[in-house]
Amino acid sequence: MRGKIETREFAIEDYDAAIELWQRVEGLEIAEGDDREGVAQFLARNPGLSRVATDGPAIVGVALCGHDGRRGHIYHLAVDPAYQGRGLGKRLLEEFLADLRRIGIKRVIIMVADDNPSGREFWKRSGYEEIPGAMAMGIDLYYQPKLPRSPTPAIK
Repeated sequence: MRGKIETREFAIEDYDAAIELWQRVEGLEIAEGDDREGVAQFLARNPGLSRVATDGPAIVGVALCGHDGRRGHIYHLAVDPAYQGRGLGKRLLEEFLADLRRIGIKRVIIMVADDNPSGREFWKRSGYEEIPGAMAMGIDLYYQPKLPRSPTPAIK
């Protein structure tokens, strides 16, 4: 640690450092939509919600946060392994949760990979609970082959 840890809004100029950090944190998966263009679009749709933590010029924590007007969504909350266990993840979380509350969001959802037990423990300690009866599902629209069209019955 160099000095005092500061936090601020995530800017697209932070992207390269964020990707590098995400790649070093166990249990975090970078997927489609996590390219620079996808993150820039996310930040534009959710201004002021995503955060970074810095120690001098180094980014040591990062999180993407957004909402759909009803539910908040958290993506890629990560803290540099050398800074973990010092409350930095919780600090970033508290900051963007306060922003979500301010704009009227009442529930926040996070998806945690099955093979990320330390991530699951962090979220449970932070008050999150598994949603019984729910299963995460998705479809990649960009890579999805066109589905065959059903024949349209002739209209007589």
